Amino acid sequence: MPNVVIENVTNPRVHSEEMVLSMGPHHPSTHGVLRLEVVTDGEVVVSARPDIGYLHRAIEKIGEYVDYRQFMPYTDRVDYLCSMNSNYAYALAVEKLGGYKLPLRAELMRIMVAELNRISSHMICIGALAMDMGAYTPFLHGICHREKVNDIFEEVCGARLTYNYLTIGGVGYDAPPGWIEKCDKFVHYLYPKMIEFNDLITGNTIFQERLCNVGIVSPEKAINYGLVGPNLRGSGVKFDIRKNEPYSIYDKLKFDVPVGDGGDPNGSNPRGTLGDSYDRYVVRVKEVFESLKILRQVVDQMKENEKLPAEHPDRQYQAKLPARLRIKRGEVYCRSENPRGETGYYVASDGTDKAMRIKIRTGSFSALGCFEEVTRGLLIGDVIAVIGSFDIVLPEVDR
Repeated sequence: MPNVVIENVTNPRVHSEEMVLSMGPHHPSTHGVLRLEVVTDGEVVVSARPDIGYLHRAIEKIGEYVDYRQFMPYTDRVDYLCSMNSNYAYALAVEKLGGYKLPLRAELMRIMVAELNRISSHMICIGALAMDMGAYTPFLHGICHREKVNDIFEEVCGARLTYNYLTIGGVGYDAPPGWIEKCDKFVHYLYPKMIEFNDLITGNTIFQERLCNVGIVSPEKAINYGLVGPNLRGSGVKFDIRKNEPYSIYDKLKFDVPVGDGGDPNGSNPRGTLGDSYDRYVVRVKEVFESLKILRQVVDQMKENEKLPAEHPDRQYQAKLPARLRIKRGEVYCRSENPRGETGYYVASDGTDKAMRIKIRTGSFSALGCFEEVTRGLLIGDVIAVIGSFDIVLPEVDR
């Protein structure tokens, strides 16, 4: 692009020239193969246009060529940081379309692994965000906690990243002996560690100054751009699918929905503005505590469930379904609350054992939609803070 004389965005009386920079797709702070075409006026960002498509794998099209069960491993790859949750959204859609009912134990196991995966995903987000801001130690803490979750997952399904654990009708394997106790032990381990993490970075003055008043998204803009999950709640909009449209047995569990508090002098962000990067960070930290609250309740219910006779229907981890699923003609859209917000699956069936059409809605794609407006007028270094605070994962964008 040739240089064009423009009006200076910081001082209208001064004229300068644009410079076009390519940030990514291999920049260490772009969190995947994202390329930003950044137009700058000195250090000030005039626009930062996302250039996507480097990771496109035609996953939705593949769903039309494999049967319903065979597509489950592909859902792992939609968001590799929370594969359990990605399995969950697809399974819910097929089960709703097929009218399948799940045993209680299967529901409990699903919520256990979904909330554990939410914690491990948020550990990567808040740890990497701190590292992007120059604080390396919190990232090591986050990785340490995430590895403990991976140990728990490896014991129940044999994998540490793409699990293929949830199935249509339940989960692939029952909890091995002692697994529930290990989950309980992890909950009691992580709570004081998260308080320590808060002391380490959340109240750090430099960290707050890098994030407060940066990348502000008002509640109205968050809704208009279709933001979901922590990015929506960081703007003060109290919407969580687990609460507002509960699935599984979330309606029987007690937990809160954290939202950003902006400039509230008594809140966590006294220097900031509602919907800034710091609010999005704090919401994720608070969600870890809420997931621990959910896990405590599910662990107690699992212990009670194990007292039932082995042949009891609620003691089963998998519903009895036909070996070959042929789902009646129809269509459904089903969504779940993933770490990066709403993940929705539209599944259309023509009565065969394969979906006629699969369409996936993810949170990272909608987050990139507001990127150009949110970064306008920021410094180049602040763009990195905005990327980290939105917690985008590129497989969710390029499907």
